[in-house]
Amino acid sequence: MCLNAGMANDPVKLNRARLAAEEGTTLHSWSEGRYRVALIYPNTYSQGMANLGFQTVYRLINQRGDCLCERFFYPDKEDLEACNDGRFPLLSIESQRPLREFDLIAFSISFENDYLNLPLIFAAANFPLFAEERNDEDPLVLMGGVCAFINPEPLAEIADIIAVGEAEAMLGQMLNKLCSAASGRDELLHELAGVPGVYIPRFYQPRYADNGDYLGVMVEPGIPERVRRQYAPSLAVAPSRSFIQTPESEFGDMSLIEVSRGCSRGCRFCAAGYVYLPPREHGLDDLLAQVDAGLAVRDRVGLVAAAVADHSELAALQQGILDRDGKMSLSSLRLDALTADEVEKLKAADHKTVAIAPEAGSQRLRDFINKGISEEQILHAVNLLADGGIKNLKLYFIVGLPSEEQEDVEAIIDLARKIGDIWRAAGRSSGVMGQLTLSINPFVPKPFTPLQWAGMEAEKSLQKKYRYLHSAVSRLPNTRMISESLRQARLQALLSRGDRRLGRVLPLLAAGRNPRQACRDQGLDMELFVTGSFAGEAPFPWEIIDQGFGRDYLWSEYQRALAAKTTPPCFPGCRRCGVCVEPE
Repeated sequence: MCLNAGMANDPVKLNRARLAAEEGTTLHSWSEGRYRVALIYPNTYSQGMANLGFQTVYRLINQRGDCLCERFFYPDKEDLEACNDGRFPLLSIESQRPLREFDLIAFSISFENDYLNLPLIFAAANFPLFAEERNDEDPLVLMGGVCAFINPEPLAEIADIIAVGEAEAMLGQMLNKLCSAASGRDELLHELAGVPGVYIPRFYQPRYADNGDYLGVMVEPGIPERVRRQYAPSLAVAPSRSFIQTPESEFGDMSLIEVSRGCSRGCRFCAAGYVYLPPREHGLDDLLAQVDAGLAVRDRVGLVAAAVADHSELAALQQGILDRDGKMSLSSLRLDALTADEVEKLKAADHKTVAIAPEAGSQRLRDFINKGISEEQILHAVNLLADGGIKNLKLYFIVGLPSEEQEDVEAIIDLARKIGDIWRAAGRSSGVMGQLTLSINPFVPKPFTPLQWAGMEAEKSLQKKYRYLHSAVSRLPNTRMISESLRQARLQALLSRGDRRLGRVLPLLAAGRNPRQACRDQGLDMELFVTGSFAGEAPFPWEIIDQGFGRDYLWSEYQRALAAKTTPPCFPGCRRCGVCVEPE
């Protein structure tokens, strides 16, 4: 039974039940005079507690002697609906206190679609959504998380402060300023603007042409022209794992451990692959210490990273988990280097389902996105997994990639059929027939990727491709298809490519307004952001952020994609994109 059963009308009782069920929560006395931070994950408790970034920030703040951090979450649907007027008492998990009693309200945002929960959270707290409506007595509002350093502009009229980068690299210096502040709000924000990675939107004013095109930004004198993303050169500075275990988490049956950060592969559609550069990994000894801590409370460890299988000592880590009688789950596999020994370890760890990501059915499109794998390598990996006794297989594919033709869509089915033949043959041999799942998702263009210049495919065209794939998959034995909602994907594209004007659209979207009409009400054309393609010289609103690599590099990668040229993965000492070159 979930903890909130029968507690929907009593958030205090629900929070206390969750707190009692947690292992590893940090509690401070409210009367200790610490700087009080309200840390909000703008989605449900179960999703937030599965987010390692959120847990890491919580721990880093509460480790300080001068700070206190308490958690807030967006209510589960049944809790919200239980309130007759559609509102809910927004209280912290730890001490059941409202937002207004804190000094800083800090949001950790990982997904653009969670922006729609922000107006509801602010309304529930009876707190002004937009920064210009707040006064010196109100808590400051900070936005952090990966969305904040991919494109912060849709949140720029809401946030007082935006953290551009990883918490380990910048949280300490930022909190030092906040905790010791003796000046007024405006003076403090000017001081914070000098902290590396801190973006204060009020000091940057976007400019638009008469037709609404974005032209660039005017910066207040004395403020940095661009904000450089901050990252931790070494992950040894702090572990990132499930410090708090709770049965209500999406992965409540396991302890999650970050094994690495960033990815060397350079897939041209993947924002995380670029904004977390350079690739870094946790050392084996540190990871095994975290495994010991995790196995003390759960019998399964979840290894998390953009490229888990690229860790240089993955085999030793897997063996270390097995030697401790633990089970494991991996968030990703490296298809081009999978070995029978690795599959044997997965089987020994009771791994029943494995996910792999061909991304495209045709070799042409895999080269276009720089996936770096061939059909031969894919089928070889599938054979290893099938022979190794893995029961179920999940395949990730993208539709609507730039330059995609119908034959590329048909190639998804052709590849799925070949994989299915291998899987069913292994099932007949073992007497256990598993299932194939095709996860089909539309291409969503993301800032700071080589495909940021390309638009999303038109909705009607994507619907046609979805119908074709659903029909074709239904004729494949032991195979099913799941897919992302096109409406949600288009909304994600709108919010990921939007500029500052999108902030005024958010309350309309949160109220259930049709996205196209909501944009029109604010004088905006939704399709400009969603399906529009941009010229090579067009400025982007997100370029207020300096990721460490230039748009020239991204443009060259886009041109290589159009020319069907692949780019090899980066390597230690690589200087190709510029991230690893020290700024002047």
